[in-house]
Amino acid sequence: MTSVESLIDAKLHRLGDLSNDDRGRLAGLLNGRRRAAAGEALVEEGSRPTFSTLLLSGFVGRVSTLADGGRQITAISVPGDFIDLHGFLLKTMDHSLVALSDVTVAVVQHADLRRVTEHAPRLARALWLETLIDAAIHRQWLVALGRRDAGTRLGQLICELYLRLEAVALAQDHTFECPLTQSDLADMLGMSSVHVNRSLKVLRDTGLVRWRNGQVSIDDWTALTERVAFDASYLDLKLSRSSSGAPIARRRTA
Repeated sequence: MTSVESLIDAKLHRLGDLSNDDRGRLAGLLNGRRRAAAGEALVEEGSRPTFSTLLLSGFVGRVSTLADGGRQITAISVPGDFIDLHGFLLKTMDHSLVALSDVTVAVVQHADLRRVTEHAPRLARALWLETLIDAAIHRQWLVALGRRDAGTRLGQLICELYLRLEAVALAQDHTFECPLTQSDLADMLGMSSVHVNRSLKVLRDTGLVRWRNGQVSIDDWTALTERVAFDASYLDLKLSRSSSGAPIARRRTA
């Protein structure tokens, strides 16, 4: 199985009962490859892209740039994510897509995607569900920015990233590779880099999380999810237990 087919199988299988033909149709469209270095914009705000992309490696952020040059990262994409399906119908981008690490993407032209989805309703539904889960993640981030303290925001992000990466076999045993810098985290979480550093120190000193040299280790999953009231249901993973055997948190937030 190729890397593209593996990601499609891991990511889209849970979104619907896709047939092998549907997976094959989509894999057949993703022939083009593009690489980008960290900091490079794959799609610019205000542009009219004619293609969508599946992220194969690395992390990509949806970035809104302010008049003073500041930025807000409003979403993060991990391998297996379609990072710009919304551009298929919305046409004009209201944000940029920026590589937060060196990345590789597979490209599908909108004209080809339109042709295939018109004749493959289950595939169209799966891609639609993908955008709905994106929206659910956006809502959780919005609530976190507006109503949760800094440590909770950071802890919930770590839990979310672990489960999303585990779902595509890129994390296990509560450990994953994460190329994000403290500046990236600050621009996601509405914090200063100094505050991010302090919040990471608290998680480390309490024996919950270690973040060192781009590797994140969650030392006590249960304690972390309870501390930050993490509820994984918005990710719609449809899993009762993680691959490492730890129960996935379903705790409701207050």
